[in-house]
Amino acid sequence: MSTLLLNLDFGEPPPKKALEGNAKHRKFVKKRRLLERRGFLNKKNQPPSKTPKLHSEPMKKGETPKVDGTWKVSPLPKKKAVASSSGPEQSLDKKTAVPWLTPAPPQKAGSALAKVDLLGEFQSALPKIRSHPTRPHKKGPQKNPTQKNAPQNSIQSHSDNKCSGTTQKTPKKMVAIDCEMVGTGPKGHVSSLARCSIVNYHGDVLYDEYILPPCHIVDYRTRWSGIRKQHMVNATPFKVARGQILKILTGKIVVGHAIHNDFKALQYFHPKSLTRDTSHIPPLNRKADCPENATMSLKSLTKKLLNRDIQVGKSGHSSVEDAQATMELYKLVEVEWEQHLAQNPPKD
Repeated sequence: MSTLLLNLDFGEPPPKKALEGNAKHRKFVKKRRLLERRGFLNKKNQPPSKTPKLHSEPMKKGETPKVDGTWKVSPLPKKKAVASSSGPEQSLDKKTAVPWLTPAPPQKAGSALAKVDLLGEFQSALPKIRSHPTRPHKKGPQKNPTQKNAPQNSIQSHSDNKCSGTTQKTPKKMVAIDCEMVGTGPKGHVSSLARCSIVNYHGDVLYDEYILPPCHIVDYRTRWSGIRKQHMVNATPFKVARGQILKILTGKIVVGHAIHNDFKALQYFHPKSLTRDTSHIPPLNRKADCPENATMSLKSLTKKLLNRDIQVGKSGHSSVEDAQATMELYKLVEVEWEQHLAQNPPKD
């Protein structure tokens, strides 16, 4: 910062026209004339000392405090100003320096130290204002915190990824499906899709609709499918329902029990790497104390491992209930089976 010098011209008092300024200017002129009458501003050419003393020893009343060219008068109040009855006389008794009234030293004898002292005195008299740092100072602090916090942020993000690794991959991209079929074709031997239910990782229903097959229904298979004639009145057409279902399944891991039958009814092929069939998972059979290569029914696995009865009664199966049971069974061996598939990926 360049050296700042304050040079006041202490000549003859200004004419009366100078008093026609604002209130602040008139107050300044009044104080200046008062100091001139008392002899404070006579020694204009006296340079200040190299080490000005702003706080000198207390003096008696009536004396003129003068310390190295710095004249002491009452400073302007920083907080709430209280009007005094004695006026400027009482303010002079406080004996505090006001460096901005000190005459500037002549330029001939202005050494570097004297200029610095005068600049310090002038700055100390100015009101304290919160100054914003310059642009170079802004760049420095902005780089340091980012550099210091970079390892912490990376560690925190790494830990968050570890904690939320399963929640990002499995709950959001894994669904379970179960379909109910009716008989179409000659003697009702062709299985056609009549209901489809899809649930997410937590068992919440994503899709559950009755579907009208493109062919005439010969056998409703109500005892197993739970489908009745009234369900087909407002059923969704097969082509529309198939498009809706495929939008949900695409790109996700699909869990099902004997899921190849569901895909066949949907006329759809899902990648084997994204397919989990609970009827062919050896660890699940081991938990149920069954042969690893045996194909167990969904009803028996749910009873042994979840201690729950499903597909009970003559009203038929519930595809929502079956899909939820399938997802819960897979969760029992999810970690073990996913590790096995990572080491032995299935071929599509």
